[in-house]
Amino acid sequence: MWTPSQPSKKWRSALTRTRLSRRFGLAATAALAAVPLSVLAYSATSTSSAAAPNVTPGQTSGILPTSKIILESTVQVNLTHHTATLPLHRGAFHGRTVWYVLTESSNEGAARDLNVNFAPKLANLGIDCPACVQDVTQSVPPGNKFGPAVTNFAGVPDFSPTRVLTPGHPMPFPPAVAKPGGVGDAHYSPFIRFRGSTTVYNAPIVATGDGPFDVVRHTNTADRVLKINPAKPAGPGRYYAPSVELLVINGFDSGQPILYVSTDASEAVTATLERATFVPLLARTPFRGGDDFLGSARERIFPFVNGQTGQNNPQAQGLTHLIVDGHASEDASLGNTALLAALRNGGDSLNVQGDFPTLTDPHRQFAYSPLWEAQFAQWTDKAVRLGLNLRQTDEFQILNLVATRPDLITGPNGMPFGSMNVLINCPVIAFTAEQPAEDLVTPIPGAQVETRGSFTP
Repeated sequence: MWTPSQPSKKWRSALTRTRLSRRFGLAATAALAAVPLSVLAYSATSTSSAAAPNVTPGQTSGILPTSKIILESTVQVNLTHHTATLPLHRGAFHGRTVWYVLTESSNEGAARDLNVNFAPKLANLGIDCPACVQDVTQSVPPGNKFGPAVTNFAGVPDFSPTRVLTPGHPMPFPPAVAKPGGVGDAHYSPFIRFRGSTTVYNAPIVATGDGPFDVVRHTNTADRVLKINPAKPAGPGRYYAPSVELLVINGFDSGQPILYVSTDASEAVTATLERATFVPLLARTPFRGGDDFLGSARERIFPFVNGQTGQNNPQAQGLTHLIVDGHASEDASLGNTALLAALRNGGDSLNVQGDFPTLTDPHRQFAYSPLWEAQFAQWTDKAVRLGLNLRQTDEFQILNLVATRPDLITGPNGMPFGSMNVLINCPVIAFTAEQPAEDLVTPIPGAQVETRGSFTP
């Protein structure tokens, strides 16, 4: 953790060089928790000087066609609400009811059976960190005729804290106050394995208790829970099940707009900005900077710390944009229509994800993991001055730029680009335009991608 301090002279002077100077916001804040605040002297962001139409990626209202849903268990994606409705599963913790969603499995057969995403890397989660996967058991309801067992968890989140995000001044980031609304206990991990099985599932808990559920202040629900739909009464020979409506996030993969949810993060400020549960244990998952290397459970996500801002700016992107234009300080609810409108019209940070379940290359498909390691990118003063800090939508495009133009893009404060050991659990839900299939460019030799060009013949 760190405490806010006065901005550096460099940061202050940057404010005078841009028409609109807004600072940091979202997932990247986590990584920066390990960096002394006095070091964080980013160049200021800017917005385009010419008025631009409000460009929103893909479909932005109505019900998304099921043909565009990736997580097949998804009941519905309501773009007007900016939500995905997922099946809700009952669990227990020391006699208390908890509720979780199921999004990934490390076993392909189980993934197909349960209509969840296949994520083979999850099998590596216990390497050097047995606690990163919590061992669970199941209890079968007495006289069960048809229906699921109850999952008995070893650790749970506490959703009673009040989420607080107060932007800093004069720059929104670092926040003056950042407190996550959900905190996992010492034994909680969203990743579970039933005793006697080797399959790892992504099963984040999103609510506790038997109701009524607080979906406005979120005192017993995760901060992205906007509605819980109880199961309909079932007579003889019938079966109904509950569901939960979760606030989604807009992003990009391979040049295409996508949707995902964020459920957990490894650092408190990031968890606050992500509206996720703070789970410090995730930082111990294998392994820092691992990406697609042997033994890694992680995949990469690319947040820009100082992209352009502006609700009507088609080049807006990044963490500053989220905190300035995405109503990041407010509680999310179906009644907060201004927040929902801002997010569905591009107010999210619009992060770029890496390997993805729909990519044509099987290597890229099977490298997908919901455990995303943030690779924070910072535009240099030169890039901002020349107006080159444009919206990015493709992983390899970013990595090629990092490799060839260090005068335009670096890690935070000019540090080397790469891992800062910040983890976010972000299961993929859907795409809203065309299916991500191929990257926009090929990685060049020497970029941070292991290809034939990485090796000496």
